[in-house]
Amino acid sequence: MPEEEDNLILRAVEGDPAAFGDLYDRYHPQIYRFIYLKIGRREESEDLTHQVFLSAWEHVREYTHRGHPFGSWLYRIARNSVIDHYRSRRDVLPLEEMDGEMFRSEENIEEAAALSMLLADVREALRKLKPDHQDIIILRFVEELSVREAAHALGRSEGAVKLLQHRAMRELQKHLRQPVTILGDPELTTEQPWK
Repeated sequence: MPEEEDNLILRAVEGDPAAFGDLYDRYHPQIYRFIYLKIGRREESEDLTHQVFLSAWEHVREYTHRGHPFGSWLYRIARNSVIDHYRSRRDVLPLEEMDGEMFRSEENIEEAAALSMLLADVREALRKLKPDHQDIIILRFVEELSVREAAHALGRSEGAVKLLQHRAMRELQKHLRQPVTILGDPELTTEQPWK
C-alpha cells in the first residue's frame, strides 16, 4: 500500500472526513464503473455508488488492514450492494441498455465505431453469464485487480478465483462471435487459457 494512501486510510479510520474525501476521489471512478457494468443504468448506478461510499464512511472505523488493499474492501461493499439491489428489485441484469458512453474514444470515428461494436458483443456475451462470472471478468479485466485483490473483494480464496476466472472466460468465449483481445494485449484473448 503506498505510504500516502496508508496515511489517508489511517486518518479516515480515525474519523477524518477530509482523508475519507481523498479516498473517495481516488476510488469513486472504479467503484462507479463496476456498479455501472452490473446495473447498466446511470442514475441507479450513481445512487448505488453513493450508498457504497456512505456505507464505507459509516464503517471505516471498523476497517483494519489485513494485507488486502483498501480498494478490495470497497469492491466487496459494492458487490454486496449490487446483490442487495437485485434481490430487492428482482430485475434481470440490463447490460443491453448500457450506452458505452463512458468507454467512447474521441480520437477517431472508425476506432469509436469498432469499439462500440466490440462493446456490444461483449455486453451481449457478458449478459448471458452467471453473476459470479460477470463479477470476476469485470474485476480482473475491466478494473484490472490482481487475483489476490479479486479474491478479497469476492470473499473467496485465490485458488477459487483462478478457477472461477477460467470458467468465466470459457463461458464468455462460447458466447462471443469472435475472439476479443483483453487490455489491448494480443497475447490475452478469449481464445487462450486463463491463469
